[in-house]
Amino acid sequence: MNRRKIFISSVQNEFKSERQVLFECISSDPLLSKFFEPFLFELLPAIDQNADHIYLNEVEKSDIYLGILGKQYGNEKNAISPTEHEFDHATLHNKTRLIFITNHSNSERDPKERIFISKVQDGIIRKKFSSIDDLKSSVYAALVRYLEEKKIIQSVPFDTSIIENAVISDIDSDKIKSFIQIANSKRGFPFDENDKIENVLTHLNLFQDNKLTNSAILLFGKSPQRFFINSEIRCASFHGTTVEKPIPSYKVFKGTVFELADQAVDFVLSKLDYRIGTRKENIQIPGSYEIPKEVIAEAIVNAIVHRDYTSNASVQIMLFGDRLEVWNPGSLPLGWTVDKLKRLHTSVPANPLLAEPMYLAGYIERLGTGTSDMVRLSRIAGLKEPDFRQEEIFKAIIYRPVPTLSTPQDTPHDTPQDTLKVEEDFSIKKLVSIMNGSLSRDGLQELLGLKDRKSFKTVYIDPALKYGYIEMTLPKTPTSKNQKYRLTEKGKKIQEEMNKKKNDRK
Repeated sequence: MNRRKIFISSVQNEFKSERQVLFECISSDPLLSKFFEPFLFELLPAIDQNADHIYLNEVEKSDIYLGILGKQYGNEKNAISPTEHEFDHATLHNKTRLIFITNHSNSERDPKERIFISKVQDGIIRKKFSSIDDLKSSVYAALVRYLEEKKIIQSVPFDTSIIENAVISDIDSDKIKSFIQIANSKRGFPFDENDKIENVLTHLNLFQDNKLTNSAILLFGKSPQRFFINSEIRCASFHGTTVEKPIPSYKVFKGTVFELADQAVDFVLSKLDYRIGTRKENIQIPGSYEIPKEVIAEAIVNAIVHRDYTSNASVQIMLFGDRLEVWNPGSLPLGWTVDKLKRLHTSVPANPLLAEPMYLAGYIERLGTGTSDMVRLSRIAGLKEPDFRQEEIFKAIIYRPVPTLSTPQDTPHDTPQDTLKVEEDFSIKKLVSIMNGSLSRDGLQELLGLKDRKSFKTVYIDPALKYGYIEMTLPKTPTSKNQKYRLTEKGKKIQEEMNKKKNDRK
C-alpha cells in the first residue's frame, strides 16, 4: 500500500520542535504510520541545489500540505515568505491543505502573517491550537477524517468513532462546566461556562456532524458505562505478595475517565502508610505517602489514556504488601521497548482525543515525560525503580518501601484499638493524624491529597464519625456549606498516643 506523503511546513525557527513532534507522532502511531509518510526539510541531506526548488518539488510529490501558522511571517524572498510560497504551490497543484493556526491575537502577529492567515479560507481544513498537545490531537483527528473521506479506512480508531446511539443529552453539562473551570485556570482553555456544549466539544474534536464520538461519552457522559461497560476500573488490595482469597478490599469504580482516575488513586492512597512531618513551617501538618502520589496517579492515568477500549478487559489495579501493579489492556506503539519508557520520549497515546482533555484538566502535566517522571520520583523517594512489562497486557509495577528492623513500620493495627475493621482503622488513623483545629471536608481532602468527594466521605469521614474520633462543628445542619470537623476527646487521645510513638522512635 502506497503511503500518502505529508509536507509539514512552517516558519523554520518558530515551530521547529512542533514539526519534529508531529513527524515522530505520525511515524510512530499504529494507524497513521500505515497510511502516511511525513516529510521534514530538516531531514534532507545537504546538497548543492536551490533550496526553494527542492522544497517546491517535495510539495508537488506530496498528497497533503500541513501548514502551521503563528506570529512570525518568515524571511521574504520575492516579496513572499517560503511558507506562503509552499502554500501557494500546494494550492496550484490541488493538494489537500490542512492549516493549524496558533491561538494568538491579531495584535501579536506580524502584519503580513495576518494577511496570509486571512488568505487561508474556503476549501481548507483550519483549526486553532493553544499547545503542542492540542496541535497533536487536532492533526490526528484531521488525518483520520482524511482517511475516512477518501474511503481508505472503513472503521476508524475508537476515540474518533461516532457513537450512533448517543445524543447531546447524554452529556452532563455540569461535568463540562467543571472541566472548563479547571482547564481555563490550568491551561488557559479558550472557553467559559456560558459557551454552548456543542462548541466546546467541537473544539476538542469530540463532536462531528452533530454526532458524539466515543471519547465525548467517556470524558463527559452522564453514564459512560451504559455505553462502554468495560471502561470501569477494578481495584483490589492484598495483605501478602500474591493474589489470594479472601480479598481484603475489592472495589469496581464507574464514571467518566476523570472520575475513574480520582477514585482509583484515592483507593490506593487509602491503603498506604502516611508519614507525618512537623508543624515547624506550617500550621497544618505536612505529610507524605510511602509511594509518591504523583507516581501512582501517573501509572493510573497512563492506563486510562493508553488502554485498548475495544478489549473486553478492564484496567485492573492491585496493591500487594510489596508493590502496586496497574494492568492496562493495551500495548506499546510499534517498535517501542519498555526501556524507552524510562527515558524522555515522544508520547503517542492510543487515544489522543481522550488524552488532550486530560492534559487540559491537569491530569497529565507534559505528555512524554510521565513514565520517566515515575522513575525519577521513585528514586527520590528511595524506592526501587518501577518496572514496565509488555505481555498480553501492559503492566506498570511500582514498589513499596522495604521494611527494616531498624525502622519499625506503622501498621493499621497500631491505633485505634476498638472493634474497627482493618480498612476503617487505617483510614481513621490517617485522618486523625492530620487534624489540627476545625477543618472543612475540602481542607481535609487537600491535606491527604485526595480528589473524590464521595469515596472520601465513605472511607474517611463516615467511619471516624461513627466511632467517635471526630465530630461536626454544626451537628444540627450536617450538610451546611460551613460544616467543619474537629477531633473529639477520644480522637485527641489517639493523636497524642500516635505522636508519642513517633517521638519514641526518633
